Amino acid sequence: RMGSATSLSSAVINTRLQELVRLFKERTEKVKEKLIDSDVTSDDDSPVASPAAAPLPAPGGEQEGDKPSRDDHYCEMLCCTFKRQPWLDRLKSYKFPSSIDPLTNLMYVLWLFFVVMAWNWNCWLIPVRWAFPYQTAANIHCWLLVDYLCDLIYLLDILIFQTRLQFVQGGDIITDKKAMKENYLRSQRFKMDVLCLLPLDFFYFKVGVNPLLRFPRCLKYMAFFEFNSRLEAILTKAYIYRVIRTTAYLLYSLHVNSCLYYWASAYEGLGSTTWVYDGEGNSYIRCYYWAVKTLITIGGLPDPKTLFEIVFQLLNYFTGVFAFSVMIGQMRDVVGAATAGQTYYRSCMDSTIKYMNFYKIPRAVQNRVKTWYEYTWHSQGMLDESELLVQLPDKMRLDIAIDVNYNIVSKVALFQGCDRQMIFDMLKRLRSVVYLPNDYVCKKGEIGREMYIIQAGQVQVLGGPDGKSVLVTLKAGSVFGEISLLAAGGGNRRTANVVAHGFANLFILEKKDLNEILVHYPESQKLLRKKAKKMLKSNNKPKEEKGGPGDPLIIPPRAETPKLFKAALAATGRMGGKGPLGRLRWRLKELRALQ
Repeated sequence: RMGSATSLSSAVINTRLQELVRLFKERTEKVKEKLIDSDVTSDDDSPVASPAAAPLPAPGGEQEGDKPSRDDHYCEMLCCTFKRQPWLDRLKSYKFPSSIDPLTNLMYVLWLFFVVMAWNWNCWLIPVRWAFPYQTAANIHCWLLVDYLCDLIYLLDILIFQTRLQFVQGGDIITDKKAMKENYLRSQRFKMDVLCLLPLDFFYFKVGVNPLLRFPRCLKYMAFFEFNSRLEAILTKAYIYRVIRTTAYLLYSLHVNSCLYYWASAYEGLGSTTWVYDGEGNSYIRCYYWAVKTLITIGGLPDPKTLFEIVFQLLNYFTGVFAFSVMIGQMRDVVGAATAGQTYYRSCMDSTIKYMNFYKIPRAVQNRVKTWYEYTWHSQGMLDESELLVQLPDKMRLDIAIDVNYNIVSKVALFQGCDRQMIFDMLKRLRSVVYLPNDYVCKKGEIGREMYIIQAGQVQVLGGPDGKSVLVTLKAGSVFGEISLLAAGGGNRRTANVVAHGFANLFILEKKDLNEILVHYPESQKLLRKKAKKMLKSNNKPKEEKGGPGDPLIIPPRAETPKLFKAALAATGRMGGKGPLGRLRWRLKELRALQ
């Protein structure tokens, strides 16, 4: 029992001493490397800046931030108290901007919505009030109230918003109040805005409230087209709004035609002939039905009797054919633009399938190609991201690449400490590739010419005697193959098989692209080569200690006794050989004798 306890204690001491020796050796190597080359950076994380000193408490015993302000207001809801500011105070503290960016300001888009609503009120209801007997003496005050509310919106648009719109002159964005006002006063928009507010309403006192006198209000069409442009720029699926707008064009043309038909029927006399409206049922619905059959040329209409009816019907037919053909062509363009990407995808896939059938490619390979097409399209909405960004200027491509890829690339240990601009240049060279399940990303023994960054999905590193055992599973954000970018002299061969586990979307950085970038950043190139050499050295150490893979050892060699432990045993012998170390020294002598 005494011998087993002694052997256990000796094993513990031996392990601890070996660990101390290893730590001393590593520290000595680091210090020696720093003394030789001062450019070598430490592997430790950068020290975190110490927090700023806390502010001293106020004389009253509380800090200023803890004092409740007299202007703070609280509202209780259930069991909680929430801090809020009254809406009246927020309204008083709001300051209207001195200049408005018409391209990016959402408040301006919202204001254009109200202007367009006022414009639509005039465009849709002026013909109705003129043709149909819906405006009477009993409800005239309601019509006039909404009319003058729309006029107020027009006036506010001229006085407040249009005079504050920024514009570009000579490449500079002009925000000066006087310059913005003069630019609006010289524009065609100002002339049309003034024309649409002509005060023809004064003729009401002479001819009565005739809605046709408000027809100039329909000339504010520029606000409508500007609203369309701004709204399409902020919508994610602008083609839906285009389809709705084109349908509204068709409905409005039918609306105007129904108003003209009722006016013609009233001119000829309601029910005077079989062609005119007979005055029964809902007048607007019945006239709208007639307008639909006429403009779409469905047929089945009663024949006109008088010369006026014949001329009116001929003009309707000509206008209907022209308007309907224009609407169909515009709808085709809208739908074609909305499905242009889908059409390109189907065209590429059909061409690839035709090519594979011509060369009699095996069915299994064809199915994998089809799967790749379908997954790539549904996951990222395009087959090649570079085609989308090729039209953008270099600065915008860099901004997009930073937002998409910088968080992933900045975490790569190999690139930490490098020039920030070098990493920005590298981001523009990244290429996105999709791998199918069980696809080999790289194979053992291949020459490594690229580095991989996992954007989405997982990959598995395979190894073992059969090369099929899963050593590790790498997830999104992981990086592998980075040493191959800088290794030279045969050290850039892949050391394991990497297989996609499910669908995997990877970013690839090729070696030639990195070399082209490093030409302009010699300091970063020097740092990267040192890091790569150090990483290769650390990867090869376990192989050298365990022996080559071709001659595995059945009985591992005994670890050499540390020199520090030998010195302790020798000192114990000189002091008389008492204590645990003395008994351990005596036990070691017995083991040597047995050997």
